[in-house]
Amino acid sequence: MNIIIKPISADQDTAVANIIKAVGKEFGAVGEGFGPSDAEVEQMSQHYFPEQKSIYLVAFVDGEIVGGAGIAPFNNARDTCELRKLFLLPQSRGLGLGNRLTQECLDFATKAGFKQCYLDTLTSMSVAIRLYEKVGFEHLSQPLDGTIHGGCDVWMLKQL
Repeated sequence: MNIIIKPISADQDTAVANIIKAVGKEFGAVGEGFGPSDAEVEQMSQHYFPEQKSIYLVAFVDGEIVGGAGIAPFNNARDTCELRKLFLLPQSRGLGLGNRLTQECLDFATKAGFKQCYLDTLTSMSVAIRLYEKVGFEHLSQPLDGTIHGGCDVWMLKQL
């Protein structure tokens, strides 16, 4: 099995958008207030640029795109970033990809100078929540001010 993780390119936008929407639907993240409905989803490559302290990484298994994850400033904050749109197709789960994507995103965030990383998700994404807890995210009692994901019911923060 050949696993590759690399920054998104424009020719991958459609495949990534389809994965984000399909996995979002699988877990009930449909409609306004959920990541799969964000405007950026249709053209992820046009919204993530390392020089702007953001990156979206795409995971490939045996040459097929199976998911991705990103980091970007949270609500234009200087010190806080957000782990965004970590979505993996069912057949690619259990391979350690979620952990690898998360670690690579957090490494990028640290190098970019962020002091903390926020995320919001859904209770239904219990496997992802366990991953986030394992890498040091702590639960918050409410979302950070400025989140656009009002449909989410789990909020977490990690000090970098």
